[in-house]
Amino acid sequence: MIRVQIDSLTQRYRVIRERPDSLREAFTKVFRHKSSVQVFTALSDISLKIYDGEILGIIGRNGSGKSTLLKVIAGVYKPSLGMVRITGTVAALIELGAGFHYDLTGRENILLNGLLLGLSRREIAAREKAITDFAELGEFIDSPAKQYSSGMMMRLAFAISTEVDPEILLVDEILAVGDAEFYIKCDRRMQEFRNRGKTIVLVTHDLHAVRKFCKRVVLLDHGRLLAEGHPDEVLQRYEEMVQNPVA
Repeated sequence: MIRVQIDSLTQRYRVIRERPDSLREAFTKVFRHKSSVQVFTALSDISLKIYDGEILGIIGRNGSGKSTLLKVIAGVYKPSLGMVRITGTVAALIELGAGFHYDLTGRENILLNGLLLGLSRREIAAREKAITDFAELGEFIDSPAKQYSSGMMMRLAFAISTEVDPEILLVDEILAVGDAEFYIKCDRRMQEFRNRGKTIVLVTHDLHAVRKFCKRVVLLDHGRLLAEGHPDEVLQRYEEMVQNPVA
């Protein structure tokens, strides 16, 4: 089964290069037909299929479009061109604090995130203890999220996203903010997901994790799909690219 199908995806953004200092300056630029808005293409003509039970690694240098691709899959961005078709439920760990209300407590954010992921209040209540136990926030679970450190936020986000049992899990590098002990717990949970046949899309600079978890890797560069295939082959090309940036 194809869990994620991407056809001819192009993602563009409008970028404001300068800001008028006054209303008069803004009108002057309009009459002179000069625009401070430019278009940036973050992804260009990407086609990709991600299969049920697969752990796909997405690698590339900073600014290559990795996180943008994950956000398009997650539904955060609507494609400028092309099509993305998702089959199954999706949980996304894209950036710290995404989907959290900072004035709500951790426990209240569990409810909020669970509802956003399509669970009923009864289903969330049944999973709450497992989420709080995994996150290990102790009494801070009833403190406002704005008091959390980045590590605490990541703990709770990972616990929620994996405990709601999605068919597709999207992970974007945020595990790097956790401590070593919690990283081991996350590693075990990822192994468990893999053993249960879940689909995982992993964006990371951790090449060890890519070799450990992934059977297929995609290499992006300047918004284009540069290579796709077995980890050893794609990682070798990536390492050569990093060592010889001009090539």
